[in-house]
Amino acid sequence: MNDSPALRERLRSDLQTFAATNSDMALVASAFLHLLADPAAFMRERLAGHFTGSAWLVSADSQRVLLMYHRKLDRWLQPGGHADGDADLAAVALREATEETGLRDLHVEPGIFDLDAHRIPARGDVPEHTHYDVRYVIRALGSEVPQGNAESLALAWVEVAALRDDLVIDPSIRRMAICWEITNFR
Repeated sequence: MNDSPALRERLRSDLQTFAATNSDMALVASAFLHLLADPAAFMRERLAGHFTGSAWLVSADSQRVLLMYHRKLDRWLQPGGHADGDADLAAVALREATEETGLRDLHVEPGIFDLDAHRIPARGDVPEHTHYDVRYVIRALGSEVPQGNAESLALAWVEVAALRDDLVIDPSIRRMAICWEITNFR
């Protein structure tokens, strides 16, 4: 476990900064800040909901994003996963991106890129619960040939512009694509 008052304070500061610079997401950020007060917030055993970290994994030229077709959830998503006691969610996002894509030369860009609280359906003996997903931009600086793992059925680099108007893709992916285009291409 990598949980400390200093890491929690850094996340608190990052969430407050995100809320201040993304007024349309301030209410969402407040729910994340509320969860942060719970000692078990980073443990998947907290079935009322827990933190996860994920990656908006972009190509070196910023034009494409790597998505995975998630085996359990049966849809295209960004790499990410459970914190499992780690309050350094940027490190969680990097670890998950590396494990799920096989890419090695990845760089975490500073600050939170996106927040998304979403329900995860019941599976086996784990009831339906909420993932409080903190998302970071992670840039592929080396090889862009993904390897994948057992969690995905496929990995694909997708042009960010193609996601903007894709009505089938997860709405949070579309939201991130629009945000990415606004901040990087205009």
